[in-house]
Amino acid sequence: MEPERVPNAAYDKPLFARKLQELGVQNKFCRSVLDQLDDSFTINELRRVLPAERKHAEAVDAAADRAARGILLLAESNYEVRFAKGQPVSQRVIFPSSPSQSNGIEDARFVRFVNDDGSFTYYATYTAYDGKIILPQLLETADFLHFKFITLNGPAVQNKGMALFPRKIDGHYAMISRQDDENILIMFSDNIHFWSEPKLLLSPAEPWEFIKMGNCGSPIETDAGWLVLSHGVGAMRKYCIGAFLLDLKDPTRVIGRLREPLLAPNEAEREGYVPNVVYTCGALLHGRELVVPYAMSDSATSFATVSLDKLLRTMQ
Repeated sequence: MEPERVPNAAYDKPLFARKLQELGVQNKFCRSVLDQLDDSFTINELRRVLPAERKHAEAVDAAADRAARGILLLAESNYEVRFAKGQPVSQRVIFPSSPSQSNGIEDARFVRFVNDDGSFTYYATYTAYDGKIILPQLLETADFLHFKFITLNGPAVQNKGMALFPRKIDGHYAMISRQDDENILIMFSDNIHFWSEPKLLLSPAEPWEFIKMGNCGSPIETDAGWLVLSHGVGAMRKYCIGAFLLDLKDPTRVIGRLREPLLAPNEAEREGYVPNVVYTCGALLHGRELVVPYAMSDSATSFATVSLDKLLRTMQ
């Protein structure tokens, strides 16, 4: 079942203006458009204002056309969808809808985030793909019925594999990221929409991760530290799943790391749409057991389990 688009979803004007600034299209024309809108406005209200302002600015502002396209693209990329309450979770499917998603919504890394007041919000960082450009973006829901699609901004919003920590650390949002294909980084922000200044966290150390590294989902809080699943690519383009451990109070410190893969494709998992790959976008703890759903060669899905205590003892 496909969700319905929420009509006339509201935009927050100060946040919208800051996103335009980050995109590099904030100018006199943009300010003139936003000045005519309330602090909370809808895309229909925006579409009523844009044509008149574009016509008025044509003779005096050569950048107006580019700014108008940027405003509309930003609005279309931030939207909401809603499923009917009676639909089973297993039948709810979100399809690409915005221009930035026209060729796919990929690799959603879901996490249950604990808010400052103790309530929960479910976030997922995902990759939007339009056939040419990949963009990490954000999905938000409180009930898996109503979803918000949110653009992420800032110089660190690039490549794939952004994964949000399940709570703030010292009052800041925290995110695992990858700016290139070789290293895993960490970054912090006061605003979940904007990310910059990533710091190097982990680099390849073993043959099975020399070619490429990345994370496999949001960090999991344990009494020993933040457990993070990773993926590594080695010889013959073999994708494996690894793991490392970060200090609970200072997650910029790596305090443990697997030297051998946690999971590697076996004979039955090597053939498929993308051969020789095992991959996951998240795992969960059930008691002292780690449950890892994973894909094999992009053709089937399976589950693996491992004792958390055994895994932690194996880390160096």
